[in-house]
Amino acid sequence: MELVTKKRLHLFTGRANPALAQEIAQHLGIELGDPGLIDFANGEIKCRFQESVRGGDVFIIQTHAATEDMSVNDAIMEHLIMVDAARRASAKRITAVAPFYGYARQDRKAQGREPITARLISDLLRRAGADRLVSIDLHSGQIQGFFEGPVDHLTAAPVLIEYLASRIPEGSVIVSPDTGRVKVAERYAKKLDCEVATIYKRRSLQATNEVEALGVMGDVNGRTCVIIDDMVDTAGTICAAVDTLTAHGAAEVLCATTHAVFSGPAIERLENSALSRVIVTDTVPLPDAKRFDKLEVLSAAGILADALESVFEDTSVSEIFDGENHS
Repeated sequence: MELVTKKRLHLFTGRANPALAQEIAQHLGIELGDPGLIDFANGEIKCRFQESVRGGDVFIIQTHAATEDMSVNDAIMEHLIMVDAARRASAKRITAVAPFYGYARQDRKAQGREPITARLISDLLRRAGADRLVSIDLHSGQIQGFFEGPVDHLTAAPVLIEYLASRIPEGSVIVSPDTGRVKVAERYAKKLDCEVATIYKRRSLQATNEVEALGVMGDVNGRTCVIIDDMVDTAGTICAAVDTLTAHGAAEVLCATTHAVFSGPAIERLENSALSRVIVTDTVPLPDAKRFDKLEVLSAAGILADALESVFEDTSVSEIFDGENHS
């Protein structure tokens, strides 16, 4: 008797961003599985998959972000619990999909007696049973080295570039909000046939999440400027950059970012800024309270679906991005 095995793809999602997961499933032409998530009265989370995953290729999607119903820590813990459940249910391979990776900014010790929490999250996912990690636009490329297994580092650049290509005039400038993002800005500028400018900034020593912009390297006078960043949290960096560009004569300023975290005063700051448009993707869920007239939300589902299909079929993920998905 000859046994023929058939690969099976199982796609599950946590409760942080189910709309994105549903769209990914539609792109793949499959149904989302039911992870059987429930909350106990004391806040503990339980998972019991409602289908057998034994021997299957399991993909578990969870955005590590706060929602109206859970904190970022709840979202991460739910992800870990689902991965552990899949391991104990004898899944053949488990891929943790984190469209937005939690604690990514804590990727090094900036001062003494600090943790490297981005590494801790990777260790926890690996220990829970994840064989592979998929994420979009990590805050720093070194996070790929924290996970002791394959990491597919995707980028939302194709989606953002496609949107910008038909909406910004010739002679526009791609702006890096700090010196650490210059290579990313150059990649966008090459695709859009634009020049590059850089904001010089420093963080306030007196207040957390406060930024002091110092100046601009590059010609922005009378031109449309597009600020490119991986995320907008409190919007301090972006708004300081906008003020600096405006002071240097920019005719119009847009912002294009992957992760719309939008914490604290972000919405008020963005609405009251000189930005003409704020372009983001849906890696982080945005309730109605965080949406405003200047906001444009693009879908990252196609990028994620293509990557998950490549992982499942054991084909190249980097070819989807022509090898330009590495920072």
